[in-house]
Amino acid sequence: MTDEAPGTGRPVLPSGMQAQLDSSSYMGVPTFGLRPHLTEPAQLDEWAPDVAVIGAPWDDNTTNRPGARFGPRALRANAYDAGSYHLDLEIEIFDHLWVVDYGDAIVSPGMWEPSRKAIHQRVLDVAGRGIVPVVIGGDHSVTWPSGMAVADHHGHGRIGMVHFDAHADTADILRGNLASHGTPMRRLIESGAIAGRDFVQVGLRGYWPPPDVQEWMRGQGMRHHPMQEIWERGIQDVMDDVIAEASDGTDGIYLSIDIDVLDPGFAPGTGTPEPGGLAPVDLLRAVRQVALRTNVVAMDVTEVCPPYDHADLTVNNAHRLIWETLAGLAYKKRSAI
Repeated sequence: MTDEAPGTGRPVLPSGMQAQLDSSSYMGVPTFGLRPHLTEPAQLDEWAPDVAVIGAPWDDNTTNRPGARFGPRALRANAYDAGSYHLDLEIEIFDHLWVVDYGDAIVSPGMWEPSRKAIHQRVLDVAGRGIVPVVIGGDHSVTWPSGMAVADHHGHGRIGMVHFDAHADTADILRGNLASHGTPMRRLIESGAIAGRDFVQVGLRGYWPPPDVQEWMRGQGMRHHPMQEIWERGIQDVMDDVIAEASDGTDGIYLSIDIDVLDPGFAPGTGTPEPGGLAPVDLLRAVRQVALRTNVVAMDVTEVCPPYDHADLTVNNAHRLIWETLAGLAYKKRSAI
């Protein structure tokens, strides 16, 4: 790292690196949001960012269409570069929030245990330094090691989860697989990393899970707001309840978004599409509210499956969900000065 820019506490990037990052997403180095690329834990200490983006390119635990392993690369290279000034919040995001791309957890295809450990360690590198990890998957099973790493730092039972998804992901085992993308929330609850009562799920719909799984969820005190409730009450009223519930008795919030919470008309590139979901106009603002009104300590966006995408619709919606979160964090940091 070179000298600090006067008055910012941030590095002056080498001219060649700056030129690469000042281009567009389709040229130069494919980093998320054209942010500087770090690879070493020591660099995190040196640069001291507020947020670090991590790729988790794993999809071997999916039960339907594979391909989410390509999600991190697509979110870095294919998303439309729309700028970083937030019109509604009237804030230039990166003037107030120092964000880097910390590369990928290097997974081992077909081998869950080493891959789980790689994701856990990569996230712990970030969360353990008080930096907010933003994990881009990958199927939703990556939330198990990621959530464990965040809880290892903040304390088991001290964080809550706001979980946007078409599916509850609370099965005990699916097709013999305890680590399926349909089981991560159960694993986190059983481990004690996140208490059942501190799970708030939004957007559930369709025809799964079956009654025995729902009975287990009720026994854990999990709270959920399905699409039927959102249709009846409206997203704004529902989100007031979500934020109050998630903040009750917790020190921070892990925000987990399965892109299939969106209606597949807006997000066709996903492994388990379920009709009848949210529209981006509502989800983007709901996520922004979580960032503005809770203490977000971690985030993931999962199940973006580029081989089934059309015109990068899914990629761009997923990208903007992270952009909204970063804008909310930047707004709060500016207000705290």
